[in-house]
Amino acid sequence: MTRILAVALLLTTACAQAGGGLLSAPTTVVLCSAPWNQAIEASVPTGDGQGHGPDLGSEEWKSAIEFRLGVRGNPDVPDRAGDAWCGYIDRLVRERAPAGAAGLDQGA
Repeated sequence: MTRILAVALLLTTACAQAGGGLLSAPTTVVLCSAPWNQAIEASVPTGDGQGHGPDLGSEEWKSAIEFRLGVRGNPDVPDRAGDAWCGYIDRLVRERAPAGAAGLDQGA
């Protein structure tokens, strides 16, 4: 029995490595967290491609995200200080990205 489990573990590990170490389980990213900010930045770049741009999560960055998404000044956009803003932006990015491209699966 132990040998069977060892072989199964070995095969599972080999398959995961062959797939680039990625399993089919979705990545969980908590809204408004540093990883979420990074994922949004990857989908909606605010910098110049040379490392210049607003600090992730800052008011300037949030304003730039709104601008890039075409919603800055829209009265429907929630206040930037709350989690509602992150949820709103998350939905916009998901709607505009091809399926699976945003890499944002909201954690509970």
